[in-house]
Amino acid sequence: MFDLLKTIIWIAGLAVVSYFALPYFGYEINLNYFNESKAKCQENLSNCTKELIQQGTKNAKCDFNCVDPQLIIKKQ
Repeated sequence: MFDLLKTIIWIAGLAVVSYFALPYFGYEINLNYFNESKAKCQENLSNCTKELIQQGTKNAKCDFNCVDPQLIIKKQ
């Protein structure tokens, strides 16, 4: 139990240090990533729905892979 608590404290400490150290090296943590990606996914889903209705199921090409790991930390 003590080892688990110690590990959690180390991880939290590392996260705090990383949060302050990354901007020093020119990186910005995108805190709005999930809100932005959700809006983008909703837009893609809306476009896909329109395409599906217009072209039918044979020609519809929908990309539901909405996660782009490059948006999490972006270089300034």
